[in-house]
Amino acid sequence: MRDLPYFLQPGGNVEGLKAVEVDPVMVFHYGVPSGCTKFACDTSQGILAVSTKDGRIKLFGPDSSQAMLQSDGAGPSKYLQAWDLENKILSHIYEFEREITAFEVLQRSLYVGDSAGNISVLKFDQDTSHLIQMKYTIPFAISHGDQNHLSPDSSVVRMLPQPTAESKRVLIIYKDGLITLWDIHQSKPIFSTSGNNLQTLHSERKQATSACWACPLGSKVVIGYNTGDILFWSIPGRTELALERGSQAGPICKLNIGYKLDKIPVSSIKWVHGDGRTSRLYIMGASDVVSTILMQVVLLNDHIESRTIKLGLQLPEPCIDMEIFSSTSEHNKHNQNLLLTLGKSGRVFAYDDSAIEKYLLQSQSKSSPSLPREVTIKLPSADSTISISKLIMNSDEAWTLNDELAQQAKHIPSLFALEKNAKEGTRSNFRGFSKSEGDFSLSGVTVTALCFDSNSRILVSGDKCGTVRIFKFKTEAYNSGSTKKGNNHLIDSVKVHQLNGTILSINISNNSGHIAVGSDQGYVSLIEVEGLRVLCTESIQSGISSGIIALQFASCSLHGFEKNMMVVATRDSSVLALDSDTGKTLSSGMVNPKKPSKALFMEVFMDGCTISSGRTAMNCSNPEQGLVLLCSEKAVYLYSLNQVVQGVKKVIYKKKFHSVSCCWASTFYGPAPGLVLLFTCGKIEIRSLPELSLLKEASIRGFTYSESSICSSQDGQILMVTGDQELYLFSILQQKNLCRLFESIGQVYLKNLNYQGRAEPLSIVPKEKKKGLFSSVFGETKSGKEKQALDLEREDPQESFEGLPAVFSTEKFPCEARDGANQAIDNDTRRNLHGEEDDTDLNIDDIDLEDFEEKPRGQNMFAGLNKKNLSSKFLTFKGKLKTAKAKNDKNGIKEEQQDEKVGAVDQIKKKYGFATSSESTTSAKMAENKLQEHLNKLQGISLKATQMQDTAMSFSAMAKELLKTAEQDKRSL
Repeated sequence: MRDLPYFLQPGGNVEGLKAVEVDPVMVFHYGVPSGCTKFACDTSQGILAVSTKDGRIKLFGPDSSQAMLQSDGAGPSKYLQAWDLENKILSHIYEFEREITAFEVLQRSLYVGDSAGNISVLKFDQDTSHLIQMKYTIPFAISHGDQNHLSPDSSVVRMLPQPTAESKRVLIIYKDGLITLWDIHQSKPIFSTSGNNLQTLHSERKQATSACWACPLGSKVVIGYNTGDILFWSIPGRTELALERGSQAGPICKLNIGYKLDKIPVSSIKWVHGDGRTSRLYIMGASDVVSTILMQVVLLNDHIESRTIKLGLQLPEPCIDMEIFSSTSEHNKHNQNLLLTLGKSGRVFAYDDSAIEKYLLQSQSKSSPSLPREVTIKLPSADSTISISKLIMNSDEAWTLNDELAQQAKHIPSLFALEKNAKEGTRSNFRGFSKSEGDFSLSGVTVTALCFDSNSRILVSGDKCGTVRIFKFKTEAYNSGSTKKGNNHLIDSVKVHQLNGTILSINISNNSGHIAVGSDQGYVSLIEVEGLRVLCTESIQSGISSGIIALQFASCSLHGFEKNMMVVATRDSSVLALDSDTGKTLSSGMVNPKKPSKALFMEVFMDGCTISSGRTAMNCSNPEQGLVLLCSEKAVYLYSLNQVVQGVKKVIYKKKFHSVSCCWASTFYGPAPGLVLLFTCGKIEIRSLPELSLLKEASIRGFTYSESSICSSQDGQILMVTGDQELYLFSILQQKNLCRLFESIGQVYLKNLNYQGRAEPLSIVPKEKKKGLFSSVFGETKSGKEKQALDLEREDPQESFEGLPAVFSTEKFPCEARDGANQAIDNDTRRNLHGEEDDTDLNIDDIDLEDFEEKPRGQNMFAGLNKKNLSSKFLTFKGKLKTAKAKNDKNGIKEEQQDEKVGAVDQIKKKYGFATSSESTTSAKMAENKLQEHLNKLQGISLKATQMQDTAMSFSAMAKELLKTAEQDKRSL
């Protein structure tokens, strides 16, 4: 153990690092995480949630608060996670037997729909912090009225509690297009639109893909389909339900904006309630379709007379989700509504909703409005991408929590401040600390190396073109109370040097007063700190790659004399020593591994001290001892410093990486020195020195090293910036002050905020105006009947939800119905739900073809004509006739086959003296004649039904012509 520094020896005066002393944890995450897949929004709390592919959930709250939720629990599809937002911990994971296709939160309860069409009700128990399934269920066989559980279209798409009556009724949309309004207290369907009729009227098979309310009263719902159809359906309130029950034959309005023509499935629909003139519908098509109309906004009101007012947003990339989010802050009292779109790349783009509203209104006038433009959500301090970073801590007291520091932490920039981000030149742009622009500015060249020394107050930067800039700070620059703005009062002097190649490494020595600079071409330059002149430049030639990745000043005993030197590491993992005064080589040869790999990090340890970038060189008690730590992609090596100076390879400790490659490494200093390693898969390893034994492991989800800039501090803080999108702060050691500092920033949930309900305020337009394209959709909103229904229906959220726990604790249906077993359903309920009459057989004798009377022609011939209802009845009647005819045809075929058999039997009967079939009773002959008579009558009925359907189509065409003529006459006036 003679070759080890005394302080690193296992029996030395300093104990080695222990596993209990390290706790790798992510302290704070800022920005948008990579791999985003889904949005969710809580309007009452003002919280936006973004989920990722790897199971993380990022929360954005009021006043720029942010929090990251992540766990190692179960994945999606069949698992439901419950999170404690106040403490940001996973409370419970609930497992389902089937795939979860939809869920809706209602106070402390939630509806969960599965792939079989069943809906379960769960509640969150505060005492146990667990999700508990209630006895209340909504079985598919009862709500849908169909016991066929093998259909792939039986899954639940959406569950929408009806506004103003959320605790009483919930609207259920199934994948096959059927819509059911479910009464929670009565536990039965009270209204339905028939999905079967929808499939019959159109040859293509429709599947519902998205839905949302299109009325603050909950009387209109808009549904998007996989065929590109967008249909509006009328949903009854309490007043309508008291007058009539049954089903709706068809939609009240159809929106055609190009999705159906291009066969683009509608993946998401959002509705924004306006003041009667500016209600808007945001529609997004499926991202796997190449089209220029994937995102459209439609103005919805009953004042549009001739054409649909819409806006097609030109998305920068195909998007997979969208959300309407209201961004608020303590400093900006004005709520800014944003349209957020999530691209396939994981990028988030924002549009100003007020700009979209303005465009839609101005598009109806003669003025040409400007198109709203998207803003990419990214780090507000990033000009483009961060190429190099440095984390410097002056003392352990820097993270001590105080009121002033906590108040400053709340003023972090907001990611959604579009008024700042949309303007050019408002983003932070680092141009270098210079008194004048000119030659001292960075001029957009990528910075590749940084070094800062707090004792000499010097910052040195190097860029891709070989330019080295040396900034010397003034003493007053360290005064935190300074109110001066800009950089001129910070800089005492600036010096620029031009060297060969891209600058890769920089180091400062206070003992020798030199700055060492290494480039990718193998050049090592020494610059004088005081005179700021280049002393010498030495070229290092290595076997594979000569790029200088690390430079460290050190001292050792050579031939009985103390010698100041500089240890150099090249990109191919070769190590050698140079004279720190002249730059000449001291080693007789390079020390390198048998299998070279890319070097990442080098550190020099002395007896009782460490000499490295940004740290003060202490007097070493025994300069004859020392270690050189070298980390590469494939292994970690500890060499003897004296052997390195002599050019002799002597490995003290070694650790190879077999399965994955290391991409970053650094040391930290707590109770004892330690080594942190980051791998390409996102795994973090904490190892002790010098044994390199594994102490702790952790992982970084969503990590991508190719786009990341990583740096660390002496006390175990790791800062990682991924492009211009997100920033991580990790702590290796247990530091309670640091965690408490970010607690205020991570408080996205306001515990004492009262629930305000979902229903938005209704704006009643006082004046009746002429009807337009959407009059059938929004006409009822302004009627006195609807207003009276609203006043009677609107409920107090606190009172209405108090009775739900008792309702949900009662089992309304047996387990067989819940599990989808073949159980009989009450015929009266099914008939009332689907508008069917009594299931009595069709008696053909009751049909008289001669009783059809032709009504006289006149102006009242269209008074009671309803094209959709008439067409639906004809199709239903015709279907019954076809079924009956098919049965008769089958009976005829069976009779022919039986006649052949009867002929042979008659011969045998006649031989033995028995009566033949021809001698059958008169009743049999009568039955045969009756059957033939029925067949002839059925053929006549079918012909008559076809004639009636053609007549109805002619009536429809005539009605359209009359309407067109009336509009022309109106315009001519």
